[in-house]
Amino acid sequence: MKLSLGPVLFYWTREKLLNFYAEMAEQPLDIIYLGETVCSKRRALSLDDWLGLARDLRGMTDAELVISGLTLVEAASELSSLRRLCDNGELLVEANDMGAVQFMRERSRPFVAGPALNIYNGHALAELIDCGLQRWVPPVECAGALIKDSLEQLDALGIQRPEVELFAYGHLPLAYSARCFTARAENRPKDDCQFVCLNYPEGIPLLSQENEAVFTLNGIQTMSAKVSNLLADYPQLIAAGGDILRLSPRAEGMDEVIRTFDDVRRGALPPLLVDGCNGYWHGQPGMLRAEEAGLC
Repeated sequence: MKLSLGPVLFYWTREKLLNFYAEMAEQPLDIIYLGETVCSKRRALSLDDWLGLARDLRGMTDAELVISGLTLVEAASELSSLRRLCDNGELLVEANDMGAVQFMRERSRPFVAGPALNIYNGHALAELIDCGLQRWVPPVECAGALIKDSLEQLDALGIQRPEVELFAYGHLPLAYSARCFTARAENRPKDDCQFVCLNYPEGIPLLSQENEAVFTLNGIQTMSAKVSNLLADYPQLIAAGGDILRLSPRAEGMDEVIRTFDDVRRGALPPLLVDGCNGYWHGQPGMLRAEEAGLC
């Protein structure tokens, strides 16, 4: 089983991003994703900066480097930037929007299908494999059984399975909107947000009337309040057809997260229980843990 570091979903300063990736280059990772997936206004690093960072990282790590594109493309300028990203000529592209899929298909280049693409069965997978899909990151709400069934449908169609990368750790990216929730929380218009996302390196908890955290607001992105953690489900991740486990970056403590996953893939017993949630994996509400749903 490989370990990947997903793209940073939060807005961090240029200095923090560069320091973070320098630290991650020393970790036992097989794949590192770079780039901005949430908001085109987050320009701490430009595309040229990301590509320059990739060149620097090549001298520091043997991990495969991938560049990720935006999930929600709303303007002609964003489409133009996405086209340029798909034409980068150096890094494999993670497509998080069907526009990127189309660009990659036109160029006959392979790509990673990110978790924002709505792929829920083997027939949809087959269509995108025909477009160049070589690695599939299923939507975060997919149950293990659905992923396994989708891969078996591919087998029945006589189509070779792609690599399967499972979102195994981090706040789950659930939805995207044209409205910026972080700017709204500070009574600012989206067009004059003044980059307030920088004030929240792990987003803003959204509380229910019972004062329970339900979601995390991250600019235009709505995320889970709890951190999803599938480490205790490690044997089932393999059984479902997983090849890679994606660990989504957090502001602090990623080295420890990577170490615990690395220990298990190297033969240590997975824990019986973990902090966080894993309900979606078991076909239950995502905020639940398996024992809460009566599945343990």
